[in-house]
Amino acid sequence: MKRLLAGILSIAIANTTAAWGFLGHKTINNRAVFALPPELFGFYKKHLEYITQHAVDPDNRRYLFENEGCKHFMDCDHYEKRAPLDTIPHQWYKAVAIYGEDSLKLHGIVPWNTYMVFKQLTKAFSEKNVPRILKLSADIGHYIADAHVPLHTSGNYNGQKTGQEGIHALWESRIPQLFLDSFQLMNGTVSYLDNPHEYLWKIVEESFSEIDSVLIIEKALSVKMENKKYAFETVGNSIQKVVSSEYCTAYKNAMNSMVERRMRKAIYSVAGFWYTAWVDAGQPILETETPSPEADPMDALAEKIKSQGKIKGREEQGGE
Repeated sequence: MKRLLAGILSIAIANTTAAWGFLGHKTINNRAVFALPPELFGFYKKHLEYITQHAVDPDNRRYLFENEGCKHFMDCDHYEKRAPLDTIPHQWYKAVAIYGEDSLKLHGIVPWNTYMVFKQLTKAFSEKNVPRILKLSADIGHYIADAHVPLHTSGNYNGQKTGQEGIHALWESRIPQLFLDSFQLMNGTVSYLDNPHEYLWKIVEESFSEIDSVLIIEKALSVKMENKKYAFETVGNSIQKVVSSEYCTAYKNAMNSMVERRMRKAIYSVAGFWYTAWVDAGQPILETETPSPEADPMDALAEKIKSQGKIKGREEQGGE
């Protein structure tokens, strides 16, 4: 499957502005299809290329819409010093009543927004609206994947508060770029999620509980390997300064393969939400011969302008 996936996905470059990286998001959506039970696998397998290629649509929309960025993260440390997240209302209307909508969006709304997309996906399944099912499946895969990244749960999202600028790209783009082929990402098929709403909050809480390790380990390693942290590599037609493979190996090992573990968990979470939405919709029989739809016009526009545009709102990743 790794060789098959490599043929589908593009090679990720050293610097990227997509959360989880261009390669990471496409990998997660792609592998999630293969974690589905047989009764839903056939439908998603038919549309594997669409699900894979459109995994980055939500990031592309950040070049068009200022209100898109807040859907990808949550600054948990604005509310709590550490996990558990037991003082934040999990119901959107209760959170709005306490903090106000503007403040919530300023600090990120990934769990609330992702649950809303889940309900939209369930409705699309119940209506057997294949284009809508596929678009929302790709979107929710992206948001769920972002929720599995510790740096998406902190106001120190790029190490900018601790002198570690570029750690976002290092953790979720550079390490997968180097080591994806060695990651063990598949382990059976998913089952129904009894409480998807609370499952989302558990994902965010787990990610938040890892943020100190992400930062502290890298800080210590940066001192220890100061002279070995960077190297020059050929990227396309240019030579770029990147975090060295030796440093990335040491960081990956010091974190006990956290990136691999969170990516594997993201794959099964994405598949679980797809499957649960389908079951909640009454397990409709879906036409597997229907061709995949064309890209949404807004998503197509975002894809077109992203190379020349600037992200609206907060740039979560930064450069390496």
